[in-house]
Amino acid sequence: MWVFGYGSLIWNPDFPVAEQRIARVHGWQRSFCMRSIHHRGSIADPGLVLALDAHADGQCDGVAFRVAPGHEAATLAALRERELISSAYLETHVPAQLHGGETVQALCYVIDRDHDQYCGGISLEEQAEIIARAIGGRGSNRDYLWATAAHLAQLGIEDADLTTLAERVRLLCR
Repeated sequence: MWVFGYGSLIWNPDFPVAEQRIARVHGWQRSFCMRSIHHRGSIADPGLVLALDAHADGQCDGVAFRVAPGHEAATLAALRERELISSAYLETHVPAQLHGGETVQALCYVIDRDHDQYCGGISLEEQAEIIARAIGGRGSNRDYLWATAAHLAQLGIEDADLTTLAERVRLLCR
């Protein structure tokens, strides 16, 4: 069983991993397009979390994790509890091209554009303002952004929008 991580799963998979590889999915873009009312915000003051948003010419680099054998059912249950908390994500499988060329089918959580938490198209400035102030059950929205940006950089994965957003939030939080 493979799982594709593009946000917090990169730095906190929270399941037994047998192998992890840099991977790319086509037809999707990483985006702060989901209002977070649980983990990184609240109903009164929603934050923003990353989701894969469908984009015909898009691609997203992340990490494919191979779940340790024998832990597939427990991992699936834990991921569903974590990721499907508000049903804004859709559980799907995507072809993930591993660094080196092999392609695997990976479990992935993508945004449901019909869900009321979908908020694609928000400017980077507005995203920064929301992320700078929001706090949820798993902590501050800014820490989520900074951890994701730092881990992408450590892995050598470029994401210009995320880098710009992290820098802008740092300025707002001074």
